[in-house]
Amino acid sequence: MDEHADKQQPARRRLGRGLNALLGGGASPDAASSSSEDQFDSSQIPIDRIDPNPFQPRKDFEPASLRELVASIRRHGVLQPLLVRKQGDRYQLIAGERRWLSSKQTGLATVPCRILALEDQGVTEAAIEENLKRKDLNALEKAQAFQDYLDRFGSSIEALAKQLSMKRATVSNYVRLLELPDAVKQALAGDRITNGHARALLPLPEADQIALCRRIEAESLSVRVTEKAVRAIQRSANEEQHGGDSDTVPFPDSAEKPPTPQVSNHVRSLIDQLQQHLGAKVDIQLSGPQTGRIIIRFDSNDEFDRLLRHLRHAA
Repeated sequence: MDEHADKQQPARRRLGRGLNALLGGGASPDAASSSSEDQFDSSQIPIDRIDPNPFQPRKDFEPASLRELVASIRRHGVLQPLLVRKQGDRYQLIAGERRWLSSKQTGLATVPCRILALEDQGVTEAAIEENLKRKDLNALEKAQAFQDYLDRFGSSIEALAKQLSMKRATVSNYVRLLELPDAVKQALAGDRITNGHARALLPLPEADQIALCRRIEAESLSVRVTEKAVRAIQRSANEEQHGGDSDTVPFPDSAEKPPTPQVSNHVRSLIDQLQQHLGAKVDIQLSGPQTGRIIIRFDSNDEFDRLLRHLRHAA
């Protein structure tokens, strides 16, 4: 790497910024400086010499999504190079497994690649980062990817959050989802409850988590109603522990319904995605079938300035 690039970049830069350039997120002076031949080169590599990434956090690839990508590759070819690293006389994927799988299905002999010199930790970070930015992992895949990284490299949650340009609390909340019982995890993985529902259940004992999860599914409870139910259960347990009224009902009245118009699971999923993207508390309040408002909360002037810069950049 040339002398100018050494001055411009620290030895250990934030992955989110550097990987964005590698993944085609837009050219910049920093990106140009980091793309010297010492770091990577572009090549057409035989597809049968590429091995999958053992650090890939995504475990399941939707068949419909792969079929769409296969059709696109047949029509236009592979437009975005795969990221790989050299391992002996073979190559190991760093990012781009969907493109690799789809290219194999089309019968391509070679695929365009960028060859990077990364150690295991850098490969793991790149795999997590690409999936977070390009094709969202589900909540449990994110949680497991974060936990695997923490275990494998002895990292702290704070260090990982900084590396991924995320809030520490966000990473911590995802990791805590792994504490949920299997029945709740299955409901979350199957999109029968949202990430917000799952987080609300965390303070409860396992039996109460499962019971309330089933009620969320049966009655389509909103996250807000679920949080009220959790508080009611906790109050009831506290009163019983201190000899209070044992007739306290732990759930809200069954007649209580989410505000109308009812917020769908799709909208709740969008709320989770916006919170992840902005690193702030977000709420979508519907006032009609096609009207409503998006509320973004901030806790300080610094956070307000950060959000404002983010929104202006997006605009």
